[in-house]
Amino acid sequence: MVHLTSVSSDAAAKRGSVVEGMENIKFEEPSQDDVTASVYGSRFAAQELPQHEMPDSEMPKEIAYRLISDELKLDGLPSLNLASFVTTYMEEEVEKLMAEALPKNFIDYEEYPQTAEIQNRCVSMIARLFNAPTQSEEENAMGTSTVGSSEAIMLGVLAMKRRWQNKRKAKGKDYSKPNIVMNSAVQVCWEKAAPYFEVEERYSYCTEDRYVIDPDEAVELVDENTIGICAIIGTTYTGEYEDVKVINDLLVKKNIDCPIHVDAASGGFVAPFVLPDLQWDFRLEKVVSINVSGHKYGLVYPGVGWIVWRSPVYLPKDLVFNINYLGADQASFTLNFSKGASQIIGQYYQMIRLGKKGYRSIMTNLTRTADYLAANLKQLGFLIMSKGGGQGLPLVAFRLDPKNKHHYDEFALAHHLRERGWVVPAYTMAPHSESLKLMRVVVREDFSRSRCDTLVKDFKLALQTLDEMDKKTIDDHTEHLKKTSATHKKKNSHPHYRNEKHSLQGKHGKPPYLLEANSCTAPYSDPVHTIKKGNDTARGVCS
Repeated sequence: MVHLTSVSSDAAAKRGSVVEGMENIKFEEPSQDDVTASVYGSRFAAQELPQHEMPDSEMPKEIAYRLISDELKLDGLPSLNLASFVTTYMEEEVEKLMAEALPKNFIDYEEYPQTAEIQNRCVSMIARLFNAPTQSEEENAMGTSTVGSSEAIMLGVLAMKRRWQNKRKAKGKDYSKPNIVMNSAVQVCWEKAAPYFEVEERYSYCTEDRYVIDPDEAVELVDENTIGICAIIGTTYTGEYEDVKVINDLLVKKNIDCPIHVDAASGGFVAPFVLPDLQWDFRLEKVVSINVSGHKYGLVYPGVGWIVWRSPVYLPKDLVFNINYLGADQASFTLNFSKGASQIIGQYYQMIRLGKKGYRSIMTNLTRTADYLAANLKQLGFLIMSKGGGQGLPLVAFRLDPKNKHHYDEFALAHHLRERGWVVPAYTMAPHSESLKLMRVVVREDFSRSRCDTLVKDFKLALQTLDEMDKKTIDDHTEHLKKTSATHKKKNSHPHYRNEKHSLQGKHGKPPYLLEANSCTAPYSDPVHTIKKGNDTARGVCS
């Protein structure tokens, strides 16, 4: 996922000053006699860094490094970004290995055969972690690395769609209207995959007290045009594990030929170690593919993901391309081509360095810390919305108790925590339960008990401060922070695309913190199983 950046016009680039009108004031340029060899005595320190056009002349490497480093200090600290699942700590030894591999283009198997072999080892280890069938030569699991779970999910959707199309063609049936069933709390890459590959989305909507897919409803939405069902092991909103086994058993009981793809982006490296007996993976016959993010609880810096298929049957041959122009025959099934080898090597290091025992110890510690944080927040008066005791991801989703009738909301609280450096997101739930506001803390490897205690202290301080402020002051302060934030956000998006209507968020016509309940207009016109609520028309049961 990337920001769409608008390229400035020549007039805007010339203006360029932070304060309006300053571009008309001329300042004396430093002369050679005024310039020293030190970074901040150089002429470059007295000039604006290039922003719109590549400069004509060179800059000394030490100065380029220092000036860029100074700019990056304005970024937040990754370790205090509790919104992100992405790994923010790795050992020095693996960082050194990854740095040594920076020049390697992973896709060049002929030049870097051992790196390719290391990927194969990772795929094999991950497939076995997910209980892929290995007893038969005919049904051998297969997989590949990706740049993250987004690419892995795109590949999984493509494979399901093409397999469904091929089966329909073989029977002489129409194959122009594929659909996929998923929870409305899916990560945005699922929303993108469907329209990108022209697949209709069929949502099982969340409710005020259920934040995961309803298995009965999901199976009810399946018809002859369904390419598959997406089930999530670790939802983005509350970290819950969806009940893949119940969906599988319902499909088997009703004799429905519909595969399941498991999105284990966040939970794929957690559930096997914390809940080894939970059946969600290839132990279930309808599960045909699984994706996982190595850069989340796989404990690798971004970006690396993985996808594994139960057998070649579920990855049609006509999606795989054979090439030889890199010096050797090789099969390719990717959305991109060139990519770095560093993250793959980092994943291999973590798996052999930690082993199952090491991963289990880390995930168990994270679960304990999440439970400890949840207990503290509950004591402070918050309502806990996530599952504890390892029944979900090691995170805490929570909200203010409406019974206490606070004159501020979760967004105001998030703004105050930001002043202490913490990034704790506040957001609304998925469509049809979006009246609920909540916050979330993701507990990662470098979030120790000591750091957790510091966060709890800052929560207490923020609550005390907000309690002592009147509502108008809070509203004014929140509005000021929104405007400040919007100034930076505008630079990262093109105005032409700001008011799209096709995403779950776009259909509501408002940003997440302004969503109103029951404002969704779903995209389905088929009268079968159509359900109406207010102005809504949707496939599936609305809350």
